[in-house]
Amino acid sequence: MDKTQPESSADLQWIRTTLESAFERGLDGEDVNREEVGEALGALLVCLEEGTVRVAEPQGHRWSVNTWVKKGLLVGLRIGEVIAPGAGVHKGAGVIVLPHSHIDAGAYLDEGVLVESHVLVGSCAQVGRRVHLGAAVQLGGMLEPVGARPVIIEDDVMIGGGCGIYEGTIVRRRAVLAAGVVLTASTPVYDVVKGDVLRPAFDRPLEIPEGAVVVSGARKLEGEWGAVHGLSLQSQIIDKYRDEDTDPQAALEEGLG
Repeated sequence: MDKTQPESSADLQWIRTTLESAFERGLDGEDVNREEVGEALGALLVCLEEGTVRVAEPQGHRWSVNTWVKKGLLVGLRIGEVIAPGAGVHKGAGVIVLPHSHIDAGAYLDEGVLVESHVLVGSCAQVGRRVHLGAAVQLGGMLEPVGARPVIIEDDVMIGGGCGIYEGTIVRRRAVLAAGVVLTASTPVYDVVKGDVLRPAFDRPLEIPEGAVVVSGARKLEGEWGAVHGLSLQSQIIDKYRDEDTDPQAALEEGLG
């Protein structure tokens, strides 16, 4: 795989057409030029690193998925290309990644992101400006299905150590997640401030609101048998919202107080 720099929009169109065609037709057909596909993949990785192409892009309050980029990365897996660590990863100005962390191809880290040790940022995950990823955080990305949104972390979010964010969850700007919070497509989040339960739907992912402070708690297991045995389930709880002037650490300490 030769990583070459695309020089024009025409080159980008060639990359897209080549990779989408290979994805749709498969790689076993006689008319598939595997060398050409490998060149297109290498050029796509360069575009991802430079940030000229992204897996997902903000459009106002919504996020749009560029499915052809996902298809291109999947084609790379099909042809057995070994993507070197850091290839296809965009790191903006001032990004710091401490040792023993791993970031997969297609991930996007905007400027000022701090990634502490033993963090996993999955393929296609999108991380905004000035985000802090605590030690051992896992962002699950989302390579398949190609139309699904990846995990998205917006600007100025603080994520405590050991958190796991998976299955297309969106964490809106200025939110704070306490250590150990786990968010998935089947995770209900209990907003005790607004008296609401946040759940994903088939057409939208779980979404943590702007400025929310999320901590781990517990709720009683429903049913007589669970009550008899004193069982409870781990729950994720929004117990406050950040004020504009409140820094994330202070907001977290108040939420846990």
